[in-house]
Amino acid sequence: MVHVIDLNFQGISQNIAAFLVETDTGPILVETGPHSTLPSLQKGVEMAGYRLEDIQHVFLTHIHLDHAGAAWWFARNGANIYVHPRGSKHLAAPERLMDSARRIYQDKMDELWGEMHQINPALIVEAEHEAAYEIGQKTIKAWHTPGHAVHHIAWQIGPNLFTGDVAGVSINQGVVIPPCPPPDINIEDWEASLDLLKKIKPERFCLTHFGPVAYSEEHLESLRSRLHKWADWIKPYYQEGKSVEEITPLFQAMVKNDLETSGVDSTDMAKYEAANPSWMSVAGLLRYWKKKEA
Repeated sequence: MVHVIDLNFQGISQNIAAFLVETDTGPILVETGPHSTLPSLQKGVEMAGYRLEDIQHVFLTHIHLDHAGAAWWFARNGANIYVHPRGSKHLAAPERLMDSARRIYQDKMDELWGEMHQINPALIVEAEHEAAYEIGQKTIKAWHTPGHAVHHIAWQIGPNLFTGDVAGVSINQGVVIPPCPPPDINIEDWEASLDLLKKIKPERFCLTHFGPVAYSEEHLESLRSRLHKWADWIKPYYQEGKSVEEITPLFQAMVKNDLETSGVDSTDMAKYEAANPSWMSVAGLLRYWKKKEA
């Protein structure tokens, strides 16, 4: 059984999810969310009939703070932390990761994300592509899926594929949009990952932002289309040498119009923005074009 736990990040529902998966040897956790939402995670785990301390296996799709920020807490209680090999060093020594985030979020850093501490390397499991782990009666398989981040994994457990950010953000099973924060956005890698998801073809995607959606090629192609639309929108501004500050309000207006035209109401609009701040995609897509045209 899979329990979807709403972490109510910043008091907003259907924003960040963690997933508690029952096995016959105890629960496992896919995604931890940020440390700031640990009380909500604890409440959700207890509602499912477990304690946080019961969790001895944590599977991370990638190391961004909204997905992995509380992983250290579980490691301190002896849990194994499963992560992409290219992300493991940032869990063992998170100073660079946190310094980078602090430059972006500045004085809101602690309120948004809470703490992050080192994880004992002995508890970090570097998951290679297609690695499989047997925990109780469950098999958990790693699929390397770069594009959003070079250290991204989609985890397959039975009919469920826990997709992190590679399958996009969809609130209330609505329009699907691509989260494009710096520094790793790569459109070509992301397209290859979407092709891989088509080959895997699970019954459902479990989106960290937010919740289960039935698998469909339409979902993937809508994401692919919007990924190109947003990247192509940014390109002329990059070529003109426009700054992030100049582009951001224009991009935010474009995204707002895109979502409104797709039928997203004001309540869900706020949830989309909380899960995937549109201003972050400006820097991510500008960096993509800079690397591509270098």
